[in-house]
Amino acid sequence: MSPTIETLATKNPIAVALEETLLWLCEIPSPIGEERAICDAVVERLSRCELAGPIRRYGESIVVPVVRRREAGRPHVALVGHFDTVRTENGPARQEGTRIFGAGASDMKAGLAIMIVLAESVAASAACDLTLVFYAREEGPYAENELGPVLDQDPDLGSLDLAVCLEPSDNRLQLGCCGSIQARVTFGGKTAHSARPWEGENAIAKSAAFLGRLAALTPETHVIDGHAFREVTTVTLASGGRSRNVVPDSFVLNLNHRFAPDTSLEKAQEHLKDLVAGEAELTFDDLSPAALPVAKSPLVEALVASGVVAVEPKQAWTDVARFATHGIPAVNFGPGESAQAHQRNESIDCGLLVQGYRILLSWLAKMPATPV
Repeated sequence: MSPTIETLATKNPIAVALEETLLWLCEIPSPIGEERAICDAVVERLSRCELAGPIRRYGESIVVPVVRRREAGRPHVALVGHFDTVRTENGPARQEGTRIFGAGASDMKAGLAIMIVLAESVAASAACDLTLVFYAREEGPYAENELGPVLDQDPDLGSLDLAVCLEPSDNRLQLGCCGSIQARVTFGGKTAHSARPWEGENAIAKSAAFLGRLAALTPETHVIDGHAFREVTTVTLASGGRSRNVVPDSFVLNLNHRFAPDTSLEKAQEHLKDLVAGEAELTFDDLSPAALPVAKSPLVEALVASGVVAVEPKQAWTDVARFATHGIPAVNFGPGESAQAHQRNESIDCGLLVQGYRILLSWLAKMPATPV
């Protein structure tokens, strides 16, 4: 990290506000499914700001209209972040030197802190209409994510020209996202005494051919607009067996398939069916579509010119895909450290927090006009 960023993080008044806000957010536990307390707290705090309209609440998610002039050619952008964190082991929220520790510090309360401080400081001078979206249940199944109902119900989000999801990306601009499928592969068999295995049918042994095909797979690279996305299929969970001396009659694998943005959800499902080849029962539990990269938008180009660390593809799933299904261009950009996401004793360097704020501040101030 550069000395300039470190100095800002320790002495600049905005840096102090960012650090205090992040510590405040980390002090409010918000594991997935328990977002009410943090939602209430953020509503109360932002209600003290001069907003363009009342805060709109949907469950434990909120839409905050910060600036709204509705002038011809004036773009409408949203900064978007989720309240919830994964359930992990963390000590109390604290600052040690230039690092802040706490559940969700990087994923993604650092992004939320920037959103809040922007609303409280200089957002009114932005060269665009600005909306903040805070939502719940991002860390769980696609169907339970509250951003879906928010996009379906809110009367104003359909006019967005660009949404920026502040997922942890080390202040890199990450374009598009891979799709994700969680599926169960169930091999059936017949129990028997393990001393006489020929009387049964071993469900675990029946998976050998499938596991062999899976082990032989290599990542498949798809290059889209000059960005390489890799399709991969991974067994992440396995369960089976009744006892140490019983031939197992069931063996269940969880299969996670990540597919490139130019692959449809339906085509990805067909790929898994071909891989299983009828040897087991295949059940699709969680289906999340991919999103194509949005690189040629003037708004995205302006964000790149505002000082992002790098531009790269998103080799994971994020809610840019959900915006894409609603016809809204979206990108990933956030101050959180991607390597800290979902980690025990999660933390973030304060310099990244300040740097991310300054990049977004610069971008909001010089937003190009949209075609009328």
